[in-house]
Amino acid sequence: MKTPDDNKKGFFSHLRLPVSENYVVPGARKAMFFAGGLGGIVILFVVTFNVALQRGTLISNGPLSSNHALFGEDCASCHTPFDDVADDKCAVCHEKYGDEVGIHTFASHYLYRSGDFTRVVPSPDEVSCATCHTEHIGRAAPIAEVADAQCLSCHGYESFNKRHPDFHFAVEDIVDPANLKFPHALHVREVKSYEELADIEQTCLYCHQPDPDGRNFQPLDFDRQCDACHLTVSTGTPWLPVSEGALTEVPAVLPLETIRAQQAPGTRWANYMNPNEFQYRGESVRKRPLYHEDPWILENLRRLRGVLYPTQGLADLLRASGDVDPEDARVLYEEAITTLRDYAEALRARPEREVQDELAAINRLLALVEERLRDPYSPLDETRFAIGAAELNPALPPEQVNAYRLFVDELTAPCQQCHLVENATLMRVQAEQEALARAEFNHGAHIIHRRCLQCHTAIPIQQLAATETAIDSTRDHAGIQNLPTVDVCQDCHDTGKASNTCITCHLFHPDKSQRSNLLLYLKEE
Repeated sequence: MKTPDDNKKGFFSHLRLPVSENYVVPGARKAMFFAGGLGGIVILFVVTFNVALQRGTLISNGPLSSNHALFGEDCASCHTPFDDVADDKCAVCHEKYGDEVGIHTFASHYLYRSGDFTRVVPSPDEVSCATCHTEHIGRAAPIAEVADAQCLSCHGYESFNKRHPDFHFAVEDIVDPANLKFPHALHVREVKSYEELADIEQTCLYCHQPDPDGRNFQPLDFDRQCDACHLTVSTGTPWLPVSEGALTEVPAVLPLETIRAQQAPGTRWANYMNPNEFQYRGESVRKRPLYHEDPWILENLRRLRGVLYPTQGLADLLRASGDVDPEDARVLYEEAITTLRDYAEALRARPEREVQDELAAINRLLALVEERLRDPYSPLDETRFAIGAAELNPALPPEQVNAYRLFVDELTAPCQQCHLVENATLMRVQAEQEALARAEFNHGAHIIHRRCLQCHTAIPIQQLAATETAIDSTRDHAGIQNLPTVDVCQDCHDTGKASNTCITCHLFHPDKSQRSNLLLYLKEE
């Protein structure tokens, strides 16, 4: 016979803890499953409806920045379902359509401003645009202002004030390729006296004239900065022997009348030059006055160079040397095209059908080259314009080569007061100094804090200009990069002082003019 204690479940564990007298029986689960399923369907319907018809406003991570605010209701403009924001979506607006080298890629970052196409290499550290430019954090979010941490993840230094390398020109001890004989201190003294200036730094602005926005300076120009003192009416060539036709073993110059009669391409200037500028004495001629880039000197120099270097090729289309850095190759091509168009224009009056057909073909080719030049990232070969000693005419004996070189020095004697001449060619002058290949600098933002000669101290201009003695050419010449090194910048750009973030001076994306050409896009679509 059972007792009441027989229905008890007993105790739990050796501590004899009492347990429930009855087992827990779960209730029916159908209602719970039904309610959960119904709720899920409702949520799925709402989300689908919102994404399909209301542009996903319910699932947005937050408001877009003002730059992208107009895309706020169109998630598909940037997002791909179940994937990250693809760079191709950004490229629709931010890249030039059809551009082979995108300006927002790492390859462009390595390339920009240096013009060195060997830097276009695939990067293992390539990241997407959204990695650095974070969206959905508010209308006022400065998404273009990338934090230093993003930059320093690839660059091996801690900050601008810790282990930042010095500028390239200082590390490599690169000279300024000005190709001029130019002592600063001598010109400072002359300009200060000529303009009756009290402040020596005002003489700097006589030549280095700021752009309207004050960021940089206008390119140096002979007519604006130099002609007040140089190439006056009394300046002329020495007496030079005259040749009436082809050059002989004895080098000579062509007189103006012969150049007019030949009507060679590029010599239309001869029809307008004043014959009274030439003086004749027997078989010799002298020209006075001279002009900057005097066409008579350049034409005779071109002929002499053609004898010394008969295979000079494209160099014959230039007024000055083609020996430039790769990033300056575009200047050479533009100058060569201008020369060729001038040649073609001189032949336009010829009535022969074959001449007109050739001119039409030449113009088509020039248009194709100009189209290529409009692409700032199109690689160009500057070596095609260079003249080297290896190309010297092998048919000329050494004594004749020497005679021609001496004659070139006579012809260009007035030019060589300022210019360098090599290989019977005037060396190209650098009108602008662009030493900071990977950084931006705004002079207008700095001049209120420091004066010119407080930063530009590589040439001791104040010390040298204060004396009347001869200037030591090793301390003051055109090849000195008279620019501050990085430690001068670090004096002010330090934590707690002026900004010293990476993007203060560096731009990852350099050229905003290369944005998408929507008209071209629509045309090709």
